[in-house]
Amino acid sequence: MPEVRARVFEYRVTTDAAWRAWSDRGGSAIERDEAWTPEHLLLAALVRCTLTSLEYHAKRSGVTFTATADAHCAVTRREEDERFAIVSSGVAFTVSFTPRLDAASARELLARAEHDCFVGASLAVEPTCVWNVDGEEL
Repeated sequence: MPEVRARVFEYRVTTDAAWRAWSDRGGSAIERDEAWTPEHLLLAALVRCTLTSLEYHAKRSGVTFTATADAHCAVTRREEDERFAIVSSGVAFTVSFTPRLDAASARELLARAEHDCFVGASLAVEPTCVWNVDGEEL
């Protein structure tokens, strides 16, 4: 039987001499801005990846949602190799599903979203996620 291989997703970003960055998908440039450090961009990527994953699983389940998020991380020198790295990260999400889901169904959907976020899976330290769904922390 032939070997089955996983899909490969490839992405590219190009920068110019002023450090403006463009996606290979087009769109507007990300300007070099002191307010948006690489760490902030990583947190934005973590949030967007998790929500994209949630969107995928929600569509498959026949539900829609609205969501907001508040992400944070801590960076310090790791003891094991003396390199600066993210040593903890987390995201607090506030979500509302339509139609409204029971707690067990919401937990299952949220667990799939966390599991399938490749940005979170790529971090050396797993991010923690706190989910508040329709006013209830799950």
